[in-house]
Amino acid sequence: MNSGTAEDTRELLALFTDVFGRGCGDDHPTLDRALWNTLREVGAARLTADEAVGGSGAGWTEAALLLGAAGAHAASLPLAENDLLALPLLDAAGVTVAADDTIRSVAVLDSSGTARDVPWARDVDRIAVAWSLDGRWLVADVPREKFSIIESTNHAREPRDHLRIDLGALSGADVDSPVAESLRYRGALARSAVVAGALERILDLVVEHTTGRTQFGRPLAKFQAVQRLAADIATETALTRAAVDAAVAAVDRAGFDDPDVRFAVAAARSCSGHAAGSAARNAHQAFGAIGFTEEHSLHRYTNRVLAWRSEYGSTRSWDETLTAAVVAAGGKGLWAAITRT
Repeated sequence: MNSGTAEDTRELLALFTDVFGRGCGDDHPTLDRALWNTLREVGAARLTADEAVGGSGAGWTEAALLLGAAGAHAASLPLAENDLLALPLLDAAGVTVAADDTIRSVAVLDSSGTARDVPWARDVDRIAVAWSLDGRWLVADVPREKFSIIESTNHAREPRDHLRIDLGALSGADVDSPVAESLRYRGALARSAVVAGALERILDLVVEHTTGRTQFGRPLAKFQAVQRLAADIATETALTRAAVDAAVAAVDRAGFDDPDVRFAVAAARSCSGHAAGSAARNAHQAFGAIGFTEEHSLHRYTNRVLAWRSEYGSTRSWDETLTAAVVAAGGKGLWAAITRT
């Protein structure tokens, strides 16, 4: 699969939007298998994986469209973990994966065999794990039932569980690259893409509410203070979208190991993290009390962006990564990195 032209991109986005529009309803505290099966049927569950393992052979451009549509519909699924993190990790280690319906998450284990806040661990079939041993990185594809799991959730009530397993009982395949760092960048871009989609939906909700609701004889959107709130959300959303699109294009062009690509990913993650906090705050100010109610959909998006901004590295940690890259590049190097990405 390759989006190719602008028309192909529009058609692919329309497909994803239709699937999520029909399949997303109330929040699911556990994995929505019906929606997942629909995504699998249209080739989206393993969108970027090789066709030999049941994938569609797409790139990050198509994956970003899928994640953006998921964010815009508050869809909570292990799309990134399964397709963009676990399968590439196993492929890098030469671990054979069947062309079946297995759903995976991914985790980096510490020296005690523990991993915290693992997305969807309780619901998936297998977990691709990586751990360091004597200076080497090892990777294994482990059935979920082999782990001791303590259930936990993030701010949006999505499963983020704590795992433990006996490393001595694991047999892993060697992988050359420092996989923890690679997963960090992959996860960061995936979360940035889904946040971008959710921010666009938050902006739509704010515009719809402030133009349709009247106070003191005129629409809320006519008040300067409300206009400023909406304008700030629009600005942060546009900045995030531009940064994500630039990072995705850079990844498809050169891969994640290129320093300029990592600079672009760090910039996208920083932008999306800051935008999440600002947009959530301004949106709830624009809505007032109604935006906090369980019945209104706003909280489904604001809670998610606030949770997602802290995954695969906090906003502050990505600010520090970006700052370190800027300092190391110097003036001429910084300008070159900006213009190349």
